[in-house]
Parts: sequence; C-alpha cells; structure tokens
Amino acid sequence: MSDDKLAQFANQKYINLESYRKNGRAVQTPVWFAEEDGVFYVYSLADAGKVKRIRNNPRVRVVPCSARGRPKGEWVEAKATIVDGAEAELGHKLLTRKYGIWKRIGNLFRKIRKREHAVMTIRFD
Repeated sequence: MSDDKLAQFANQKYINLESYRKNGRAVQTPVWFAEEDGVFYVYSLADAGKVKRIRNNPRVRVVPCSARGRPKGEWVEAKATIVDGAEAELGHKLLTRKYGIWKRIGNLFRKIRKREHAVMTIRFD
C-alpha cells in the first residue's frame, strides 16, 4: 500500500472494517485499531460476526472513521487474519498502549464475563 493511503490512518481512533458474508454482502463495523510497521491490529469477541466472516473470507476494506462509522477518508483493500500466541499478545499490548484505561476496562469485563476475544491483523498489499 502506498504511504499516502496509510497516512490517512495516522492519529485516528477508529477504522471502519468492511467484511463480507458468504453471499458477498458487505458488513461495515467501526472498531479500535493499533498499528505497527504498517500492520493494523484489531480485536473483537471471538464469536462476533466479523470474526466469523473473516474466517470464511479474509478479504476486507478499511477506512478511517468516526466512532459511529462515518468514513473520514478513502477505502483501502486489505487482508485480515485471525492470529494467536505472540502475535495476539502484541496486538493486545499495542491496543492497550493506544486506548489505555478504556482497553483495561474492556479486559476486566471480558474476564468477569469469561468471554474470549480474537485478535486480527490487517495487512495491505
């Protein structure tokens, strides 16, 4: 991906993640993200629709957006992958560094409710 397209994500809090149902219909979801070396890290409940869709089809599009999902730039094609182990730990670490207390509160609720999370990477061609 060109640096121009990556630059639009600098200093943004949210991206709109567009994933695809089996029938090809697009579903857009605003999510938190953290970036390192041109790779975006996103997390979600493991049983969320976006995780299921990405398992079936890794092709996604992303755009910087408002908290409600209103695009603030140009859509970019990418590939999402569900990761685990050290890569998932890195994603959680980067997200906690970026979102601070809000991510920690989310982690606490996750533990209390005993809900599993999935970490995904988003890579650009």
